[in-house]
Amino acid sequence: MPTPLLPRLLPYPVPALHPLPEYRVDGERAAAYAAMKQALQVPWMGVVTMAYAHYPTFFRVLWQGLEPIVRSTAFVEHSRALRAQAELAALRLQPASLVPALTKLGYAPRELEQIGELLDVFAHGNQPYLLIASITRLLLEGGELDGAGDATPFEGRHGPGPGAALVLMEAHHADAPTRALYADIQRTLGLPFVNTDYRALARWPSYFAMAWRQLAPNIDSDTYREGCAGLHADVLERVAHALPNPAALRGAALREAAAADAPLDEVVAVARLFQWLLPGLVTHVAYLRAQLA
Repeated sequence: MPTPLLPRLLPYPVPALHPLPEYRVDGERAAAYAAMKQALQVPWMGVVTMAYAHYPTFFRVLWQGLEPIVRSTAFVEHSRALRAQAELAALRLQPASLVPALTKLGYAPRELEQIGELLDVFAHGNQPYLLIASITRLLLEGGELDGAGDATPFEGRHGPGPGAALVLMEAHHADAPTRALYADIQRTLGLPFVNTDYRALARWPSYFAMAWRQLAPNIDSDTYREGCAGLHADVLERVAHALPNPAALRGAALREAAAADAPLDEVVAVARLFQWLLPGLVTHVAYLRAQLA
């Protein structure tokens, strides 16, 4: 089946989300969470997959089909290529270095390294989540995976070295300026939540406020929109034609599983939301990394 032309689409109204955090899952879903983090070599479950897990039949069928894909050499290689593409898109926005201003505030070199290490975790991990979100939407909306890519499992380490668990600054932990910053992020992006990346970076509130203030005006620029559109289109080509499909994950089976848990339109709206926001998120993280150059 030819790849359908899927527009980059923020659903309206934005669907209600019910992400299941790790501490609220057990049994089969807890095992899937652990396997997913191990396969992607990330220390956190993305909001996208936690939102999928709210629909248990859908999540089970999706992960059974996804697991051999995300463990493949082709998936790792395409994740790396997408990261490089996002970094080029971010550089076109001409981020300015924050290092002099942060040093003047009192940030030591090791603190800047810690921020950079955290950004590297997200720069690595958001690419596979973007591929997963695109696979999911493609299958829910009538497309299929050609399964033409190399299904050989990847051996070794492709992510940053394992480190401490992420420290997230939740809104109820934060002071008034940080809560106002979170509200600005949601307003600017048109989202009902604050991504894990931002809540982790807000551990350094003076840094993150400065970084966001420089990034935010770019989000309304043609250069930014063109970069996100390019990532969106390229990802769809990759997932449809360049990734393997050893478990024969099919659109009809995924739609049937989704409809067993909720109205299909509800699950499709959730898939559209994440497939819309992730090209922007990977661009934002690349921009924030460039600010520390």
